[in-house]
Amino acid sequence: METVEIMTNAVLYSGGKDSTFALHKVVESGIKVDLLISILSRNTHSYMFHYPNVKYTKMQAEALGIRQVFAETEGRKEEELADLEKVLVENDIELLVTGATYSRYQGDRINEMARRLNIEHVAPLWHIEPMEELGELAKNFNAIITSVSAEGLDDSFLGKRIDADIIGRLAQANREHGINMLFEGGEAESFVLDAPLFGKRIEVKKARKEWNGSSGAYFIEEAVLVEK
Repeated sequence: METVEIMTNAVLYSGGKDSTFALHKVVESGIKVDLLISILSRNTHSYMFHYPNVKYTKMQAEALGIRQVFAETEGRKEEELADLEKVLVENDIELLVTGATYSRYQGDRINEMARRLNIEHVAPLWHIEPMEELGELAKNFNAIITSVSAEGLDDSFLGKRIDADIIGRLAQANREHGINMLFEGGEAESFVLDAPLFGKRIEVKKARKEWNGSSGAYFIEEAVLVEK
């Protein structure tokens, strides 16, 4: 009897706007997603992975109805890639979706890893126009900003939904300070509370802000899944 090989398609999932939007893009294109891979970094300034609120991706996975695996990393530059590679090998991943948009640092390293492991890397947002993505997010998603660390971005952005007003303020920061409006240079991070594929939405019950004068983060402390 001939053995049928089952292909495992995964999304590198931080819970932020890019990985969530990338997930939606590939599902819309007809790709079935079997697994979400989320990396918990102990480094608050990881070069590859989100830091705030990653544990709440469990709620997103439940809302999406997609199986999830977690891996931990110390977040050391370059070494954190080995931790991701281990997860890819352990789960027999054949296709990996990422939310990379403009970062050559991330894109080149994922591409090289995928080539070495014979994994297809799909990056549906690569070089997307910032206003295209942000406009779609404002219209159909509830994505909040969970960290900022760039000129032109202050603590008033923390916890705010990406809507027309925030997009306008990001555009101003881009003009005045040259920030990447999609945060690919580490200017900010985000977390998605609701999206078209979510069966339920996440409601934040308790959160706190931390601000050190030039950067800060929004930490979710309590959240629940509620009916849409």
